[in-house]
Amino acid sequence: MHLTLEFGGGLELLCASVKKHHVDVNLETGEDQLTMRDLLSWVHSNVIKQRPEMFMKGETVRPGILVLINDCDWELSGQLDASLSEKDEVVFISTLHGG
Repeated sequence: MHLTLEFGGGLELLCASVKKHHVDVNLETGEDQLTMRDLLSWVHSNVIKQRPEMFMKGETVRPGILVLINDCDWELSGQLDASLSEKDEVVFISTLHGG
């Protein structure tokens, strides 16, 4: 499944300073739908290059990271259980900044 991932608010530093990624994520054998839970696991293994603990806590994103699926807050779409479709855009933005 082809997706566009974008990292902002400093999260791009965890991805070798690349903000936008065009990726192909393969579905697990026997699966017919990709969920955000699946995508986060894939991102952790394939996109995050350093300090993954700054991006994820357990199986979800850390508090303070806004997640948008096609410009809609993922909290309105089911969070980890939200289903993704071909060519969806998922944006991760850190809302926490040092002072």
